[in-house]
Amino acid sequence: MAETGASPLPAIPPPAADRARDSRSPLARAERFVWLTARVLEQRLFAYHFRGGNPDPVEAALEAYRNEDGGYGHALDPDLRGPVSQPLHTACALRVLDAVGRCGGQRAERVCRYLTSVSTPDGALPVTRASRDGYPAAPFVPVDADPPGALLVTGPVVGLLHRNEVWHAWLFRATDFCWQAAESLLSPHPYEIEAAVAFLDGAPDRTRARAAADRLGRLVHERRLAVLDPAGLGTYPVPPDHAPGEYHFPHDYARDPRSLARAWFTDEEMTRSLDFLAAEQEDDGGWPVRRRRWAPVPALEVRARVTLDALRTLRAYGRPLA
Repeated sequence: MAETGASPLPAIPPPAADRARDSRSPLARAERFVWLTARVLEQRLFAYHFRGGNPDPVEAALEAYRNEDGGYGHALDPDLRGPVSQPLHTACALRVLDAVGRCGGQRAERVCRYLTSVSTPDGALPVTRASRDGYPAAPFVPVDADPPGALLVTGPVVGLLHRNEVWHAWLFRATDFCWQAAESLLSPHPYEIEAAVAFLDGAPDRTRARAAADRLGRLVHERRLAVLDPAGLGTYPVPPDHAPGEYHFPHDYARDPRSLARAWFTDEEMTRSLDFLAAEQEDDGGWPVRRRRWAPVPALEVRARVTLDALRTLRAYGRPLA
């Protein structure tokens, strides 16, 4: 009989064949990529989403990007460098807080105060503020002396806040802006459509949201803005100002089966899209960045985020990862 207080027996390691099989799984390969290349924030997000991690370390890592004005900077979005708070960074911060269930209370109040301070006269958010103080940025990040409000940033932020039942005075005009923008897109950019979907998925008026989403879905099909058959990739047009190969797929619009954009595509089309996404995982375990690469470090940092997004999309649709 073992003595009281004796140390437990060491765990028996799994057979070598099982260890080898696990190391080849999409999740294990992605985990190695994240630990080799990602920032602390993405490492902790991976642990939270896929290893049962606690949200506290994620929030602690995110706090390093927050400034005294309530906004976020310090290249939280890797394509916009420098310490200065920017709406684009703050939108990224809200996505992180939402992902770990911390988008509410004083956190949301503090962020909304910052959003109010940087909004345009129509209540919307510009992608960047008028001045970046000379810090580097990707050439495709818009810069204007008098930056207009953009659905690209405002839509995801407003949809996310509504989904988390956040109420703030800033949201009233920003919501009106998003409705007007989402319902009037005629020659939309694919990223604008993704932003509109992010708004519509969280908008309180579900009947109006479904009607707006149906119209956008017809535009996506009419203008061939989604690759429905990856086997014929070369037959689809690349949108203006996109990098070669910067296509958009059904899973880019409907990252979750509960999204309104899921109704735009047949089961067969979505299956082909998810098959293509799963097959995109590269030899190093990460997923590629389809948009233009402009500097080595931002490209690597973006890859970690793209990899997490791919894993979460595949899991949301029930695809095996382990």
